[in-house]
Amino acid sequence: MIKKLKNALGIDKVSTNETELFRHSHDESAHPGVLPDVVCFPESTEDVKKIIEIAKECNTAVTPFGVGSGLEGQSIPIKKGISVNLERMDQVIDFSPEDMTITVQPGMTRLQLNEKINKHGLHFPIDPGADATIGGMVATNASGTTAVRYGSMRDQLLDLEVVLADGRIIRTGTKAKKSSSGYNLTGLFAGSEGTLGIITEITLKLHGIPEHIIAARCTFETVEQCAEGAYTILASDIPVMRMELVDSSSIKQVNDYGDYAFPVEHSLFFEFAGAKSATEAQAELAKELMKDMGCSNWDVASSTKDRNEIWKARHEMAYAYRHQKGKHFYSTDTCVPISKLPELVHFARELLEESGLQGGILGHVGDGNFHTLSLFEADNEEDRKRSLDMNERLVLKAIEMGGTCTGEHGVGLGKMKFQKAEHGEAVAVMESVKNMFDPDNLLNPGKIFE
Repeated sequence: MIKKLKNALGIDKVSTNETELFRHSHDESAHPGVLPDVVCFPESTEDVKKIIEIAKECNTAVTPFGVGSGLEGQSIPIKKGISVNLERMDQVIDFSPEDMTITVQPGMTRLQLNEKINKHGLHFPIDPGADATIGGMVATNASGTTAVRYGSMRDQLLDLEVVLADGRIIRTGTKAKKSSSGYNLTGLFAGSEGTLGIITEITLKLHGIPEHIIAARCTFETVEQCAEGAYTILASDIPVMRMELVDSSSIKQVNDYGDYAFPVEHSLFFEFAGAKSATEAQAELAKELMKDMGCSNWDVASSTKDRNEIWKARHEMAYAYRHQKGKHFYSTDTCVPISKLPELVHFARELLEESGLQGGILGHVGDGNFHTLSLFEADNEEDRKRSLDMNERLVLKAIEMGGTCTGEHGVGLGKMKFQKAEHGEAVAVMESVKNMFDPDNLLNPGKIFE
């Protein structure tokens, strides 16, 4: 198989180097790594097609890889085989500023994309924190801090080019902003985690850069009050661009990690964007509402430097937990209807205290999505089980409330066991779709379905 890959692609696009095999054996999750047999670095759609044809001929698993920033093990090649790293496919295929669309290859990262389009007065708003590849973000239907205004990756997609398991190359949409033609294949592949095909081109909607941006933060005595504050903002129809909850434990952790000086209390972070007068009015109304609810430490950052400091700290929260010697980090995300958020956040806080583990709660509460983080000693099996038990109880509670086991991380390995509880008989329909697209089960096998 490796010889065939080298003959078809060229030696420089195929590696069995131990360092490369290890790099592609894991992501940023706590799931155990598995070494692939070989790593391929395609540079075109035709290269991807050749890889899939050889994999089919050799009956070998194929697992796509972006930058490895996933948190549910999607890029771990649990059946070994071929890891397909798409980092060399990082070019702009077509850019139409007047239509506010761009077509890129999957290996381009979100920061690289914005660097290319910002000078045209445009930006791509989906921000999962990590500088993930656009392809990986599509594959997991990522969202992040701006989801309260812009939604998820699925909401930004116009068209995909996909190489299927049988080698066919298809397009799923057009460059038009809407269509009533045929099945929504674009939406199907968004969130499919590489199990239905390998995405090789992505056409995205772009957005204008807001005229004025204001960031603000405030604190509350309880984490439940933070969740209630988020609900109040949404119910008052204030069009926030970001609204993040961070509990006091996480504030302390990031203060120590990044030498910040935020008040060590349960906090809400906001960002308002639009015309200057409208943005200032939104921030003032939010301040009044939060003050009425008993908030403290209301602070506004209108300069670019101060705003960047706030969001830099927010994005470092998870890393502040993760980068501790001798400890493993487990993160789970759930999403519930916004009215249920205070109750589930309270439940998560109780679970964390009951477990006795170090950890915290933070998330994109504007759309009912939040993360529970826990740390445990790498060699402590009892603590690891406690962390997993906490995750399971929290997820089942979210599903019971009409929510989902994952709002943005995806299913991968960690959320497979909850698919039946969330989707019921629809899981069988999903499995039939998988079987139709990939009858030999070669594309990222062992993910999404048990």
